[in-house]
Amino acid sequence: MVGQLLDGPDVNADKPENEGKTPLLWAAMKGHEAVVKQLLGRQDVNPNKQDNKGHTPLLRAAMKGHELMVKQLLGRQDVNPDKPDNEGNTPLSWAAVKGHEAVVKLFLDQEDVNPDKPDNEGGTPLSWAAMRGHKSVVQQLLDREDVNPGKPDNEGTTPLSWAAMKGRESVVKQLLDRQDVSPCKPDNEGNTPLSWAAMKGHQSIVKKPLETEDVRSAVLGKNHHIPP
Repeated sequence: MVGQLLDGPDVNADKPENEGKTPLLWAAMKGHEAVVKQLLGRQDVNPNKQDNKGHTPLLRAAMKGHELMVKQLLGRQDVNPDKPDNEGNTPLSWAAVKGHEAVVKLFLDQEDVNPDKPDNEGGTPLSWAAMRGHKSVVQQLLDREDVNPGKPDNEGTTPLSWAAMKGRESVVKQLLDRQDVSPCKPDNEGNTPLSWAAMKGHQSIVKKPLETEDVRSAVLGKNHHIPP
């Protein structure tokens, strides 16, 4: 059916609808691999064309977790794998938000993707994955030397604070196990990860920061002994 329409006279294969979505973007978003292949085979289709929200076909495919679609688009030289939307979120950021582990790996394997790129509010892929509690994605990002695990957003909130705030116990442990993550770092309002966990009533998470030497010293003084 798509082939018949594309063969018609005066067909604009790249024409967007009112929200700016092109046929390619719709096909990528819905996971229609054969249709995407047909559209990408045309010279009059722009594979980077954004809709009104700044979403590209690649970003939408990443958001939906369509691994084969992402591979297909990443295989093209004319597709920007790190192009952000209007909010500054990249395809990698969206894959991290949604917890699509296999898709995240595809982007991390690209040399021209910045795995620590912040959005307009300063949130990084790690921040988003930590906030949502996607442990496997968090680990993928922590394994990268070019990802700062303590990087705060515009409000001063670190990935650890986000995980503590949202009650993501396993992610809190992942981050506290690192030497380069400060359990005492406050946000712009002075709230620490411990403050957020206490405020939200996450009892099991409150216990974890208190077990770290930095927090114990800050709470009770460096010379005060806390039984293990």
